[in-house]
Amino acid sequence: MNRYVIAAITVLMLGPLTARAQRYDRGYDMSHQSCFVKKGSWMVGGTANYSLHDMRDYSFLMLDEISSMGYDLVVSPAFCYMRRDNLGLGMRLEYSRNMSQIDTAGLSVAGMGISLEDYHTIKQQYTAKAILRNYIPLGDSKRFALVNETQLSLGWGQSKMAMRSGPGFDGSYATTSSIGINICPGMMAFADEHFAVEFSVNMLGLMYSKTSQVHNQVSFGSTSATSVNFKINILSIGFGLYYYL
Repeated sequence: MNRYVIAAITVLMLGPLTARAQRYDRGYDMSHQSCFVKKGSWMVGGTANYSLHDMRDYSFLMLDEISSMGYDLVVSPAFCYMRRDNLGLGMRLEYSRNMSQIDTAGLSVAGMGISLEDYHTIKQQYTAKAILRNYIPLGDSKRFALVNETQLSLGWGQSKMAMRSGPGFDGSYATTSSIGINICPGMMAFADEHFAVEFSVNMLGLMYSKTSQVHNQVSFGSTSATSVNFKINILSIGFGLYYYL
């Protein structure tokens, strides 16, 4: 056999072994990063959000004579135990409730008008989340750090809706169950030795939900949905206050 052919075969056989033995240093080695949150520490705290709206005879673009009120409430306590330096496992519980009541609302498009009266809906959701938190200190800083929270969630909720229909009302009752995974990066800063302020954004998530509905206690229906989120929504930025001990 030609010696050049033998040499080529040898290079092809030894090439992957040589490549596998090489180590590429891309500058992302976390083994020597400074300790920001010590092993054995506990974190407790959470987030809360409340908003209220009240409109009377409000008009906007094609909508007119809007009279409505409503609120949104979200409370999310959490705790976490640091299994290693800068790495913690824990649980987050979340309760959300929102209500919307529309007394009157009108929509006018190309001479055609649609009106809505006496519409009322209320919804509440319970969610339990197993969380994994990673802390990446900014250099040797003991006050500022990047933080990422990975969440595995299970949720259950119910909602009620009623709307005037002629001389009576139509009503629906629905229950929803969901499962999902979310990645929430953010930044935190210690205000003193124990208290920390944090903000985060739900940037990446996968959610599956199933809803069962009863309409007027007569007809039944169900729907399921799968959603994938990979974007930064400024309106979804959350702020929290935590205590480390």
